[in-house]
Amino acid sequence: MNTYDFDKTVFYPDSSCEFVLYCLRRHTAAVLRAFPGALAASLRYAFRVCGTKELKERLFAFLRYLDDADMAVRGFWNEKRGNIGEWYLAQRRDDDVIISASPDFLLRPIAEELGVRLIATDMDRRTGRISGENCHDSEKVRRFRAEYPDGHTENFYSDSLSDAPMAGIADRAYLVKKGVLSPWPEKNSL
Repeated sequence: MNTYDFDKTVFYPDSSCEFVLYCLRRHTAAVLRAFPGALAASLRYAFRVCGTKELKERLFAFLRYLDDADMAVRGFWNEKRGNIGEWYLAQRRDDDVIISASPDFLLRPIAEELGVRLIATDMDRRTGRISGENCHDSEKVRRFRAEYPDGHTENFYSDSLSDAPMAGIADRAYLVKKGVLSPWPEKNSL
């Protein structure tokens, strides 16, 4: 099987940021209602007072003010599905696994449309609260092993060196920058 990071790898740019901006345009009141908490969390994060999980929960706190989050997600993908990389579509396989820090509820519809498996951050689409850990860095490996105990990754693709733990369990790994693939750097060259 091949495994892929999603944001800035399979999809460009970042689906979480794009979804928040989409909701800001389409559901302005809901996003603005949660904005003070998101701004405060952003400042705490900038000064390393809070972690990524708290920041993400505050950024998605607007979900509790949406009438129908599923409808917002459908509208988002109707508008943004064209941002899936052509390079990925050309090599997509049925046994692909997308593993992402973005929320499961946001990526599940596009993963199903693509016909691939998904591991992502477990976020409640009604509240923005995360169950467990944010699916990032070494958490991706832990979640992959839990989901596929005997799973073997032939190729791993990501835009970020922070995904080195996933690259480390793959036979081959590639950095992806706007659809251009290059071999993963050797550990000694980092």
